[in-house]
Amino acid sequence: MNRFGIKFDVKNRPPLDPDFMPIVKFNRAFLAGASQPVSLAVERSDGQIAVCHTKIFGTPERTQADCYYLNRLVKTMLWMKGGFRVYVAGSSFAWSCLHDTYAKGGEQEFDFNYMSDVFEHPFEVVETDKVPDPVYNPKKMGGHLNGCRIGFVAGGSDRKVSAVIDGESVYSEEVVWFPKMNADPDYHYKGIVEALRSAASHLPRVEAVGVSSAGVYINNRTMSASLFLQVPPDLFETKVKDIYIRAITDTFGDVPFEVLNDGDVSAIAGAMSLGEPNVLGIAMGTSEAVGFVDDRGRVTGWLNELAFVPVDCQPDTLRDEWSGDIGCGSKYFSQDAVIKLAPRAGIDLEESLSPAEKLKVVQARMEAGDPAAAEIYASIGVYLGHSLAYYFGLYGCRHVLLLGRVMSGRGGDLILAEARRVLADEYPELSGRITPSLPDEKFRRVGQSAAAASLPELA
Repeated sequence: MNRFGIKFDVKNRPPLDPDFMPIVKFNRAFLAGASQPVSLAVERSDGQIAVCHTKIFGTPERTQADCYYLNRLVKTMLWMKGGFRVYVAGSSFAWSCLHDTYAKGGEQEFDFNYMSDVFEHPFEVVETDKVPDPVYNPKKMGGHLNGCRIGFVAGGSDRKVSAVIDGESVYSEEVVWFPKMNADPDYHYKGIVEALRSAASHLPRVEAVGVSSAGVYINNRTMSASLFLQVPPDLFETKVKDIYIRAITDTFGDVPFEVLNDGDVSAIAGAMSLGEPNVLGIAMGTSEAVGFVDDRGRVTGWLNELAFVPVDCQPDTLRDEWSGDIGCGSKYFSQDAVIKLAPRAGIDLEESLSPAEKLKVVQARMEAGDPAAAEIYASIGVYLGHSLAYYFGLYGCRHVLLLGRVMSGRGGDLILAEARRVLADEYPELSGRITPSLPDEKFRRVGQSAAAASLPELA
């Protein structure tokens, strides 16, 4: 394979997407030839700073490759860690490239605007002689089992809630809802309160509430979330940013609560289930939700939005409707990936069906032993095997817990098997260092809400 003059080999290719170019392969080949040191840092409004020391070619004939590599690397840092300021040291060319790319009217204008909004600070790319030192402020969260608790999980297709007493779930329910299709935030508020009250009716009292929700949450506030995609900006500011805070305090008064990204809750659930830390949780559903618990069992506070982290370098792949970018995880590890690959497998899905219904059609064919459906899941498994090698380089994760609707049933088993095969065959140096696994079926569907219940600590 060849991208901007950088040549690399890929032995294992998805059967329905043979032109897939794993970014980990491109990066390794690029760095093998690069020699000019460049340092990058990304700063957040909470003081955390992520640092990366890397290399570029710095030669005229490799200008395109250098800019592409820098673009994808900074994109990865921003959506993994989050930040409003990028520092660049060691190369004025690298600064110029990134300054022009992450700007109004630039190729990554979406990221420029998004990070400005989330961190409530103008985004900027700064050239400096030396990048600042890294700052890391993780927080111990989850695993609190005492008392009468409620765990609520807000997904794009359904919402789940559990009533938990001293770590044992005494009631769970799953309700279909349509948050992405509703512009009225009162629809979301009423759905949240309805779920909380339903769980509370099965408890003698409510002592704590934990929320797992797709999106970006800082200090329990909703900074960005696709669940509220249709809500106008003015109503988002007044009714959505504090929606979980209002719903919990309006319903139960002054009780301890925590609101966390659903990916982080997946990772916490994995750590609780395995009895070990250093877990990357990946939930494949409406999109790709990711979270991480570090080697000391702490939540990082990073964005961990790997749905928008590049995994594919091929130039003519599907574009994400929201961010406008290509090659990112949302189109490879979600129901969108299944829908994308279905026509290539010869499976026609009725346009009138919702994405969740289209997924169910493919799942039913998979359960019936349809080889066309198996090709879809095998392709996703190959995507995952290559991407886990990339994610390991980012996180150093010992365990990977795979959750979500896409991972249900025989399809999920095949995805896992293919991912393990690709890791062993193409990245043998990672053998024994990263272990992807599945929870049991019950844990996949409702375990996350019980884990969410464990987030707050009682006084």
